[in-house]
Amino acid sequence: MDLGLAEQITLIAGSSRGIGRAIAAAFLAEGARVILTGRDVASLENSREALATSAGDHRVMSCAGDLNDQRVLDATLDRVKTEWGAIDCLIANVGTGRGKIGWELNDSDWSNLFEQNLWGAVRLIAKVLPQMMAAKRGSIVLVSSITGLEATKAPLPYSAAKAALINYAKNLSVQVAPNGIRVNCVAPGNVLFPGGSWERHLEQRCEEVMRFIEQEVPLQRFGQPEEIANLIVFLSSPRAAFITGACVRADGGQTRSW
Repeated sequence: MDLGLAEQITLIAGSSRGIGRAIAAAFLAEGARVILTGRDVASLENSREALATSAGDHRVMSCAGDLNDQRVLDATLDRVKTEWGAIDCLIANVGTGRGKIGWELNDSDWSNLFEQNLWGAVRLIAKVLPQMMAAKRGSIVLVSSITGLEATKAPLPYSAAKAALINYAKNLSVQVAPNGIRVNCVAPGNVLFPGGSWERHLEQRCEEVMRFIEQEVPLQRFGQPEEIANLIVFLSSPRAAFITGACVRADGGQTRSW
């Protein structure tokens, strides 16, 4: 199926590995032009080279740095606008679940995870929205988590930030819809990839983790980055033109609530 994304300029925050890199590969397969971002310069360049080998150098741009840094964010967006033009699709794949477990937390435990999982995405979107508003079109997809939907054993600040991200996307979608811009959210479940948290958990306690997956996930397996990427690319495409304000779960059936 042709998703109608040929030559669409797509910025993917956090795309040097894992889900972000899979999203980039999926967009490139649809003929889009992709901007990769990440803090690890070596990992980012390796991903750019690998993706450019099949897609062509002219369709892959990489911008290294922490997008939570206002100067890095401004420099990245200025470069994209100068070299390629306005952004058509924005994927806010930001954040980390690493944090303290339990309720006895200090202010920095909360502020650090909110900074990485909520404010980074909000600032990025606020910077990109003006050009989408001017063009009267665009698609934004935020990557949240099922921890933002249901009670899990994840750190409290992480879960709260991911829940806030879903609410932000829902309300933002209403405000920008008259300008032809769609905003959706994806809530992945347990996705396994090299260097990810689940790989680390498997190395530390394999039997316990696999028992959890078999008991809590009806499909009884981990998700793959490509499965999340395919969903995000579809939501970004004209094929999903009547979908906005949605939060789509991709979790193998793990969440129980409606």
